[in-house]
Amino acid sequence: MAITCGLVVANIYYNQPLLAEIGRTFRLSESEVSLVATITQVGYTLGLLFVVPLGDKRERKSLILVLILAAALCMAGAASAPSFVILAAASLCIGIFSAVPQLLMPMAASLASDEERGRVVGKVMSGLLIGILLSRTISGYVGAHFGWRTMFWAGAAVMVLLTGILAQMLPRNQPNFQGSYGGLLKSLVTLTRDLPVLRRSALVGTCMFAGFSAFWTTLVFFLESDTYRYGSDVAGLFGLIGATGAFAASFAGKSADRKGPDFGINLGILLFVGAYVLLAFGGYYLVGLVVSVVILDVGQQMTHISNQARIFSLLPEARSRLNTVYMTAAFLGASLGSLSGAWAWTHFHWPGVCGVGLAFGGMAYLLNRFYGRTASVIAPAL
Repeated sequence: MAITCGLVVANIYYNQPLLAEIGRTFRLSESEVSLVATITQVGYTLGLLFVVPLGDKRERKSLILVLILAAALCMAGAASAPSFVILAAASLCIGIFSAVPQLLMPMAASLASDEERGRVVGKVMSGLLIGILLSRTISGYVGAHFGWRTMFWAGAAVMVLLTGILAQMLPRNQPNFQGSYGGLLKSLVTLTRDLPVLRRSALVGTCMFAGFSAFWTTLVFFLESDTYRYGSDVAGLFGLIGATGAFAASFAGKSADRKGPDFGINLGILLFVGAYVLLAFGGYYLVGLVVSVVILDVGQQMTHISNQARIFSLLPEARSRLNTVYMTAAFLGASLGSLSGAWAWTHFHWPGVCGVGLAFGGMAYLLNRFYGRTASVIAPAL
């Protein structure tokens, strides 16, 4: 499950180190080509909202296999795109069909005991995080040496191979929800309305993913600017540096089991804000930038894992839908962060990007500290 999460989620992030090269292919400005990253994240959000809830209604293995094959077709469409419009449409569909990790996460949680759920979720999430971060490293290298289209073709081939492996190895996992698809989607509203802890986690996730996405969307422009003058391959290497955040996932899961999720969330937000302060003042020096990337990723992943451990403990029979609400909010934040980061870079360059990240981190702290703390929890009728 961890390996599958890493390979599938990589589809969403291959484009980030390649944005400058894609822009040159289609003669687009930095702000225009940044829409590729934003559109892909919007597609992922749509997949979370309309596909992932099916994990509580449809048998998960067959659903996952169909989605991965569809993602392979879309990756091939992006690789052969003759125009930016076709690339944008393919990117939207890549995002929609790459929501597989958010089906696997509740599946892993359902297989774990209450005492080990945080650790198990953290372990599976480690695979997802490594996929996110190493995808940038691999993509940057392939893009610099073989062109950006080659990376999308390679991604399509990986998806086809993965489908064959999962058909043999992934266990079947039967759903609990017996109602209609419309009732399934309606219950998302009920869950959000009646569970203040879920709303708080979703809002914190929105802010953290926004700040995280603002950094990674604009990093390639910062590295190619006069400050560093590096290419996409070096931008991709920063994904390898940031992979240290994956080790925090296991620690965050264990701390959620021992000390409660709030401990990991608060510590993660503190590290995240500290990283952006360091980026603002030390990001112009390579050592400062490297250290900041490590701290930023550790803070983000600690907050994310602890948030998921918190929501998965609410209603076992609705874990796919709880994850849908949380991750939809998180990737709406990621899309907002990509737009905000690109706008800040265009108008204020690196100080603007750091300001955006600090603002989102500060909002995450305030929401986690104050939002919904006094509200009573009503058990929803599902």
